[in-house]
Amino acid sequence: MGGGVTVTSRTIEAVAAFALFAVGAAACGKSGGDAPSASPSGSTASASPASDPVTLSYWASNQAPSVEEDNKILLPELAKFEKQTGIKVKLEVIPWSDLLNRILGATSSGKGPDVLNIGNSWSASLQATGAFLPFDDAALAKIGGKDRFIPASMSATGAPGQPPMSVPLYGLAYGLFYNKKMFADAGIDKPPATWAELVAVATKLTDPKSGRYGLAIMGASYTENAHFAFMFGRQHGARIFDGKQPRFDDPEMVAGVKQYVDLLGVHKVVSQSDAEYANDPQILRAFTSGKAAMLMMQSYAQAPIEQNGMARDAYGVAPIPLPDPLPGSGKRVNSHVAGINIAVFEDTKNRDAALKFVQFMTSPEEQRILNGVFGSLPVVTEAYADERFRSANTQVFQKVLAETAESMPMIEETAQFEALVGTAMRDLFAEAASGKAVDEAAIRAKLTKANQQMASGK
Repeated sequence: MGGGVTVTSRTIEAVAAFALFAVGAAACGKSGGDAPSASPSGSTASASPASDPVTLSYWASNQAPSVEEDNKILLPELAKFEKQTGIKVKLEVIPWSDLLNRILGATSSGKGPDVLNIGNSWSASLQATGAFLPFDDAALAKIGGKDRFIPASMSATGAPGQPPMSVPLYGLAYGLFYNKKMFADAGIDKPPATWAELVAVATKLTDPKSGRYGLAIMGASYTENAHFAFMFGRQHGARIFDGKQPRFDDPEMVAGVKQYVDLLGVHKVVSQSDAEYANDPQILRAFTSGKAAMLMMQSYAQAPIEQNGMARDAYGVAPIPLPDPLPGSGKRVNSHVAGINIAVFEDTKNRDAALKFVQFMTSPEEQRILNGVFGSLPVVTEAYADERFRSANTQVFQKVLAETAESMPMIEETAQFEALVGTAMRDLFAEAASGKAVDEAAIRAKLTKANQQMASGK
């Protein structure tokens, strides 16, 4: 049976504030969400009779190209867990377009699963509801200890100074995917290493008459936009918050957003139609069909790229280039610490069983199997001994995650940042695609409005 949550005034207040900005979110793992929605489990907090085997309910995030494929991948592993422990797991795979709203509904209704996946940048916001089991030293010891996890992934598990509300499950980082043949045909012998080189290479590879562009982006995805605002803003030295006060319209953030929007509005190395793209399949098709020479996406894109018919040796991966030199107080950040975490509801009636399941899902064997299939990165060090994670492309993502990725602010307000700034950028891309000049003043005006909305709570 599933676990529920205790509803308190603190829970309701936190959920209400968070829910204002939660519609359609896919904060930290895959963008998009055009897969069909699974039916609700309708689980409750009742405990299993002592004579019956324990049954856990598990909400998994949609990691494969479809919910059906996720089921095919996960169900054999859950059967393996049942064989090992006698604990059954009732699985529901939830598309990213629905997941956060389903979680918020569970925290407010008292009806939810025992165990669930979350986007890791939601950690602090969800932690504020008080609905999730803290992974204190005792809980961490039951799942094998904190030290076996990759430190970067552990940095995105909850508010600083508090026990994590979740632990990492699937690691992700951004990289620059490039089409080797298109590069070779254009006489380009290596991927760009600086932002200026990226723009120059993308310009060389752009031919609007033939419908070919240097890059494809998801200009209508507010979550992707927010990720790039964070990364490029940090490259310019931006501080998104001062404590909990928003600084979205600081000059450094304006410069970071302009760096991204200029790809369409100024350099014109991105198709105008990309301003309407809001999910992965659209730009993945552009890349694998040769309509776009490059993508800036997370490591999970490897699997669908190959499923779309592009051979593994037909594309390469490099770190997303940084400005050279970095402006002022800019930081070497070319990815946020992306990924999926696994959490347990606080008042589950099956706490020990839930922790055994978390231990199983984060075990080296399951990390090798699941991340190998999903194209994500293991979050435990031992799993990297597997040959599947020694390819040149995967090692690029590993290095980025370990060395030049930074977690988004682990505070409740990060969800509002994603929604407000990401939506402002969506509007800027739409204006650029329509032919309007999107200059520094236009960008600052949008970010100032987002800043005011954040500060006013509206």
